[in-house]
Amino acid sequence: MQKLFNSKISSKNLITPFQQFTALEASAGIVMFIAAIVALLWVNLISLESYENIWKTKLTIGITSFSINETLHYWINEGLMAIFFFVVGLEIKRSMILGDLSSLKKSAFPIMAAIGGMLIPASIFIALNYNQETINGWGIPVATDIAFSLGVLSLLGRKVPLTLKIFLTALAIVDDIGAVLIIALFYTSEIIWLRIAIAGILLLILILANVSGIRNITIYCLIGICTWICFLHSGIHATIAGVLVSMTIPLKVQINTSEFVERCKNLLKYFEPPYDSRTSKGSSALSTLEQRSALNGLEIAVKDVESPLQRLEHSLHYWVAFFIIPIFALSNSGFIIDQDAISNTSSLTTGIIFGLLAGKPIGIFLFSYLSVKLGISNLPSGVNWKQIIGIGFLGGIGFTMSIFLSGLAFEAYDLISTSKMAIFSASLLAGVIGYLILKLTKTN
Repeated sequence: MQKLFNSKISSKNLITPFQQFTALEASAGIVMFIAAIVALLWVNLISLESYENIWKTKLTIGITSFSINETLHYWINEGLMAIFFFVVGLEIKRSMILGDLSSLKKSAFPIMAAIGGMLIPASIFIALNYNQETINGWGIPVATDIAFSLGVLSLLGRKVPLTLKIFLTALAIVDDIGAVLIIALFYTSEIIWLRIAIAGILLLILILANVSGIRNITIYCLIGICTWICFLHSGIHATIAGVLVSMTIPLKVQINTSEFVERCKNLLKYFEPPYDSRTSKGSSALSTLEQRSALNGLEIAVKDVESPLQRLEHSLHYWVAFFIIPIFALSNSGFIIDQDAISNTSSLTTGIIFGLLAGKPIGIFLFSYLSVKLGISNLPSGVNWKQIIGIGFLGGIGFTMSIFLSGLAFEAYDLISTSKMAIFSASLLAGVIGYLILKLTKTN
């Protein structure tokens, strides 16, 4: 242990924020898949009734004069998923300002690919479901599950260049932007404008707080929760509140890196001779007032050099990845697998399967190919077109977002159940095909 702490830090031992992000998403995809399998086994081997009764359990949050009494399933889909979309919003904002979507040159290729990956699947679904009651499900095959797709990509290890992982991540983020817009514009009921107006005022307060340089995360969270409450039963899905609030979180830092380094140098001298001579060797605590004050100063410096957005994203990402998404998968993935469901070739089933399994890879490849040929963008370094086809199939792993959209598109249980069956089948096949293509493709 002592050897570990005394060893020098090498750049080879450090991981970038992007590598940390992809590793986390890959692990989350595995946990989510396990949760979905548990839901399927629960419904088909134990009892559908017990599964549904758990999620229909009423839960009251609030005080006597002001409380919300809803089912556990409601709190997961409206509450926890709002936090999920809040983190998605943080990722989108960071990517648009600092990351792979921060400039037109960087973002053109994944943006064009994502547009194709949304338009073609939606068009296929609409063509197969035109003039039918299932037409409202056109948004289901549009989505990409970033955790699942990166999870499959991680199985390939060093076979996949880093630029390809960056492309898939940027593609999925643009896809998320599209999904958010679809939910906001097309999956809304009758709008209660008073609630929306109050939410708008609260969002304006958050924007003013950002502009004024307020960095207290608690203030943003409290006003954000009030904004979410306003969106409940407003006609616009409450998860949109999560995205809108995330856009108001400050991304600017309090001090730059040069000032951070200078401040740390001044504080670290209290841990060097002659100051450290007061602390005996092997002591389990700092014994001098100067050292304790210096340590507190270092903590403040670390907080000042990191933006509130990055702190929130880092602290919430683990909760979203290993609690919210798995619990969503567990509560929404249960459906009966029977002979009728398997042999069902309804337009809803074919629309979702062909949308995800054919529309996604065709759309992603076609639009990215055209963007390069038209001089709009360049093919990422170290990446070839066969790998783009493979990524196109991984884009067909809709799962979380597709299941979420199916719940917004339909109210009838049989339509939702049929949708889940099609989503699960298409996502599984897309993942396997995408994996095999990338596995068998030689890297540049």
